[in-house]
Amino acid sequence: MGLYKRGQTWWISFSYNGRQVRQSTETDDKKLAEKIYHKVLTEVAEGKWLDKLPGAKETFTDMMDKYMEEYSKPNKASYSRDAISIKHLLPSFGDYYVTDITPKLIQQYKTKRRRENASPCSINRELALMKHAYTLAINEWEWAQNNPVKQVSLEKEPAPRDRWLTYEEEKDLLQACPVWVREIVLFALETGCRRGEMLSILWRESDLSKKVVTIYGKKTGNRRTIPLSRVSYELLKIKHKAKLTVLSSTENYLFVDSFGQKIGKDRLTWAFKSALKKAGITDFRFHNLRHTFATRLSQAGVDPYTVQTLMGHKSFSTTKRYAHHHTESLRRGITVLDNDRIENCDNFITVLSQ
Repeated sequence: MGLYKRGQTWWISFSYNGRQVRQSTETDDKKLAEKIYHKVLTEVAEGKWLDKLPGAKETFTDMMDKYMEEYSKPNKASYSRDAISIKHLLPSFGDYYVTDITPKLIQQYKTKRRRENASPCSINRELALMKHAYTLAINEWEWAQNNPVKQVSLEKEPAPRDRWLTYEEEKDLLQACPVWVREIVLFALETGCRRGEMLSILWRESDLSKKVVTIYGKKTGNRRTIPLSRVSYELLKIKHKAKLTVLSSTENYLFVDSFGQKIGKDRLTWAFKSALKKAGITDFRFHNLRHTFATRLSQAGVDPYTVQTLMGHKSFSTTKRYAHHHTESLRRGITVLDNDRIENCDNFITVLSQ
């Protein structure tokens, strides 16, 4: 099929160097499309046709606009963070055509960002965004054939912050929080939920009879069911009795402010920081409540697979950061080994003592 329609636009299809090429004529006029088609066939036969991808006519700005609108905005909780990264990328790449950006240009960008005192984490996040946009441009939009970001090494990042809340700090923090913030902080410590996940939970997604709550993770795109601890169960039971929300509405949020309104992330962050300051707790972010949950599980000897499942980590490599807290679970493994050879253990000790 040499000439065909997609929507209102005519497209052409032909063979070039053993592969099938499909290209828009960018016109809805069939006669003009036929002329373009025959011209291309002539150029191919004479060896004059250049295999130009759409990305040769689209700028980096066009690619990032398309990425934000078609992918980041509908799919990512980090949409606003992506927008910040793009602000740094555009001055260096914005006017380049997609197919003209090279690994050398990207390396120069890294050097420029270092001179601006950007952190390794920020640089890597910007490159990761750029890399993903190119992946879509190659696999879905057919704008390019190569991903130049793949050929550039990432910056070496410092080890992840290993900060969790002590039980004494927890007590001080909860006392410093307004009631609506206290409920969220307590639930985070008892379930390990992300901030955005908690603010999006609806009452219909909790089941007090089974003592579970269902989380829809926008970050991972997965759904997970979390068993409620005794504290989190009692918290939800009290909220249910107090009728702080209109429970007849299935669209009502589990956590609301003192006026029954949905809580925004920025407002919660501001209130949480104020409570930290009042409690005298430093070097702590809201996300560290989630780290506290995982750390306490690991310190109690909960196996890594369970920690991964409860946290909703897609990759076990993310859960491994808590492995050094896992001593008690490892100790139980050694105890099992001791039990298996307990009859010979005394003999070994006697021989070693001689």
